[in-house]
Amino acid sequence: MNEGHPKGLYVLFYTEMWERFSYYGMRAILVLYMTQALLFDVAKASTIYGNFTGLAYLMPLAGGYIADRWWGNRRSILVGGGIMSLGQFLMFLSASNYADPALAHPLLWAGLGVIIAGTGLFKANIASMVGSLYAPQDGRKDSAFTIFYMGINIGAFLAPLVAGGLGDTGNPADFRWGFLSASVGMALGTIIFQIFKNKHIVDAEGHPLGLPPAERVRGADKGDGSPLAREDWERVAVIFILSFFVIFFWAAFEQAGASLTVFADRQTDRVILGWTMPASWFQSVNAVAIVLFAPVFAGLWSFLGRHKLDPSTPVKMSFGFFLLAIGYLVIAFGVKGVDPTTKVSMMWLISLYLLHTFGELCLSPIGLSAVSKLSPARFASLMMGVWYLASSLANKMAGVLSSFYPEKGKEPPVIMGYEVVDLHSFFLIFVFMSVAAGVLLFFLARPISRWSHGRA
Repeated sequence: MNEGHPKGLYVLFYTEMWERFSYYGMRAILVLYMTQALLFDVAKASTIYGNFTGLAYLMPLAGGYIADRWWGNRRSILVGGGIMSLGQFLMFLSASNYADPALAHPLLWAGLGVIIAGTGLFKANIASMVGSLYAPQDGRKDSAFTIFYMGINIGAFLAPLVAGGLGDTGNPADFRWGFLSASVGMALGTIIFQIFKNKHIVDAEGHPLGLPPAERVRGADKGDGSPLAREDWERVAVIFILSFFVIFFWAAFEQAGASLTVFADRQTDRVILGWTMPASWFQSVNAVAIVLFAPVFAGLWSFLGRHKLDPSTPVKMSFGFFLLAIGYLVIAFGVKGVDPTTKVSMMWLISLYLLHTFGELCLSPIGLSAVSKLSPARFASLMMGVWYLASSLANKMAGVLSSFYPEKGKEPPVIMGYEVVDLHSFFLIFVFMSVAAGVLLFFLARPISRWSHGRA
């Protein structure tokens, strides 16, 4: 699977692995820290979570523009990585002083704000650098992004085990160690990039990639400054259309860090032979499944391609929505008629995460590769920022939807006239939303493919 790929891909693989370790480690314990240590209620913690993750995915739009216009990918990644490590350290300081709200709360806001700024500089730029290692029509791109995606998920797998294992112990004072591990992980990723960037982040002729515009070798990095043709604009339009649809996918998927973590903590039987598994560890199920099944899906698409049966990008993405809906349908069935004080088998949650993983593999690496193929070369980072803008809106939406999580003793939430009386009705929200988006995208697949001019 890795044969024939430039070594720069693996530098980016390990850099991104540690960045995702940092992010997902913090994500695994953030809501738990706010509800258990700072004593926020679920609605408030969910709103903060949604605002934070939404802004974290909004800022790559600005970070991509800064890189394309002034700094280049390299400087943006290095500065962003350093800033994120600092932000996680501020979270460590907040958790170290959780008993003093006058200190813990400002440090929480500062830490989240600094992480948002660093993510903006880092996120879109490292993804666009993967694409820049290859020519626009290079057939290895889908495979490259699948390998890169495995790096993301190795980090995402390790993060809840380490940060969750250190922080989610039942003792509020221990959350600080989870945040500290996230800070150290981000520092490691930044150091790896700094050490190996000059030797391996280069094009086929050995020219360095990701330099500021003023320092680039003409034609070696981001292309010339000629006006965009009609084909280019139509491809950009496809990026915006696909980005719109993924808002609804990630809004449902990102319940993993909000309502599904609360569900794991409060209503999932986590006892195994007398040992209680931390609720945050369930977030590793998705990452393990990605690492195990990404090669299977890559092989499937390759097999279908050889037999002229490979679905188009929008069709693959619609399959992702249907698998997402099935996951929520499974857990909705598992909690139907169950008393709020009763804990259900962990297999319901594990089944959901497995189905969501299969859906993610139909959508996320395929979408990243499509953005790389469709983007005009000199706007590659900015277009990645547009893709992450969709994730920003989705994460904000995820926080809003998570706030409708029904809690015992409180008035049932109402969303657009739909009363959320129990967990069954709560999970059905995501079934309806995912099916609607998937069906619409499936029927729009043909015109979307036509506007992509053979690249999606």
